[in-house]
Amino acid sequence: MPARLKALVTVLCAAILGALLPTALAHAESRTVQGGRLDWGIKSSFQSYVTGPIANGSYSLTGGAATVGSSQFRFPSATGSYDGSTGAFRSSFAGGVHFVGHKKTDGSYELDLALSRPTVRIAGSTGTLYLDITSKAKGTGTVTTSSQVPFASLSLGGVNMKGGGNAVVLNNLPATLTAQGAKSFAGYYTAGTALDPVSLSADVKAAATARKTATPTPSSTPTKSAANKGASAGTIADGAVDWGVRRTFREYVTGDIAKGKWTLSAGAEDGGALFRFPGGEGTYKNGELTASFKGAVRFTGAEGLDLKLSGVRASVEDGKGTLYADVTGTDGADADFTGKKVPLVTFTAKGLKATKGLVKVTEAPAKLTAQGVKAFGGMYPAGTAMDPVSVAVALTDDAKLPALPDLGTTPTASETPEEQSAHPSVSAEPVADNSGGGNGSSAALPIGLAAGAVLVAAAVSVLIVRRRRSTPAAAEATASEAD
Repeated sequence: MPARLKALVTVLCAAILGALLPTALAHAESRTVQGGRLDWGIKSSFQSYVTGPIANGSYSLTGGAATVGSSQFRFPSATGSYDGSTGAFRSSFAGGVHFVGHKKTDGSYELDLALSRPTVRIAGSTGTLYLDITSKAKGTGTVTTSSQVPFASLSLGGVNMKGGGNAVVLNNLPATLTAQGAKSFAGYYTAGTALDPVSLSADVKAAATARKTATPTPSSTPTKSAANKGASAGTIADGAVDWGVRRTFREYVTGDIAKGKWTLSAGAEDGGALFRFPGGEGTYKNGELTASFKGAVRFTGAEGLDLKLSGVRASVEDGKGTLYADVTGTDGADADFTGKKVPLVTFTAKGLKATKGLVKVTEAPAKLTAQGVKAFGGMYPAGTAMDPVSVAVALTDDAKLPALPDLGTTPTASETPEEQSAHPSVSAEPVADNSGGGNGSSAALPIGLAAGAVLVAAAVSVLIVRRRRSTPAAAEATASEAD
């Protein structure tokens, strides 16, 4: 190709690619994942073994983890990133499950396994589930703590992870125990063992756009510091109580017997494993707390079950906490009970003090009171372990309360191939790629570059045709040399 023609092609290519690449690269940026849940039973037979007559054990939930369905745990608050152009996905989830069994005479357990902070990473066609694990080895009793162990391999079933939607939804991904996972699983299972399938949904934020920074305008009068507002004499600026009542009670309400539900009102919020009663008002001074909170939760079900808890209050004195509520309820068995400021549970709150304007009690073990027994229609005796209580009160306006577990938006099934591409969704079986592309991609980056290549090829063709028409002899000579 003559030098002048080469120069023209080079300039044209640079111009076209220069226009295309900024847009393509913008689509290639990773987007933030925030909000969502991961549902996983770990291994149902292991759950049955732990709680069965042989191990005679139990499990407890921490960090906002909840139960869902008959045998699954729900881990909330997805955080991570998603790149729609490559399909790369990473998300960590909060909460954990602690299994214990085979209790010894000294009160310790031969089986002691804690799994927490599940993280899913997907790159290409492979996926891995990581966990923080503390386990006691079977036989030796050696305790090992490991962070982010590659615990299970996930089968994607041919799903196309590329897209540009506002959520990632993956259902019933087959999971297989890895060699590292088998070692951390205290030797109860070998590598390659099938685990319970994994399902997750995670919200994806829109790509960030550049914003023009406004020039600050000098203020003629100083503003009052927010940190000083609401801090006088231990007055509470804000506060919240997080309490799930009792896990097995929630499971009973929504299970096959009661076939019921719960509803929240007056500002109460659902955190999955717990209910948040916000809007705290009251006082705190020298380790003593008196506060009231907004919100109500009502449990209803078959056989006349109807229990409403509202007007939640918390008090701490001499290191002992009490949680109160206004109660209206019946269990359908002539056990109606109504009362104001009923002390439901007590909890430990030793050493309560303010740190950076925040006073909090985190997941304190709670026990049912004698008055609480009446509130629950005699279902549980006094002293029964209820869900742990968390209380947080801010003494200043800039002190931030702990975040409520974030379950994200409720996932919906894809209805069209386009939605599937933008909203990845798989089942336990392989899913066919409906995008129509050879590599299953619907991302803007490959399409943009492909379109650019077509334009460049067309431009080069036009230039060559024009060159041939103006100098046929030279064109023929060039073709002969190429041959």
